[in-house]
Amino acid sequence: MEKPNYICRCEEVTWEEVLESIRNGADTLDAVKKATRAGLGYCQGKSCKRLVAQAIAAETGTPVAQLLPGSVRPPVGAVELSLLAATDWGEKGEEDEN
Repeated sequence: MEKPNYICRCEEVTWEEVLESIRNGADTLDAVKKATRAGLGYCQGKSCKRLVAQAIAAETGTPVAQLLPGSVRPPVGAVELSLLAATDWGEKGEEDEN
């Protein structure tokens, strides 16, 4: 398998950084994520999670099926789009001073 330069393009984590974290004891997806930030970017691991799992499997001998799916954390609560779109603190998000 040809190794891509970046295993996680969102966070710009290289293949070597992932391998180094595995060699330093990170043997799960979550451990690699904590050590390198791989999977914490915009795509939330949709494009790199399988590559990280393959790297862990190659280094540790653990089957990929045992590593996936990893932890998935949905948003804690709903967020109003108007809050996200606000450009001025006076529009939304500014706390009342009462």
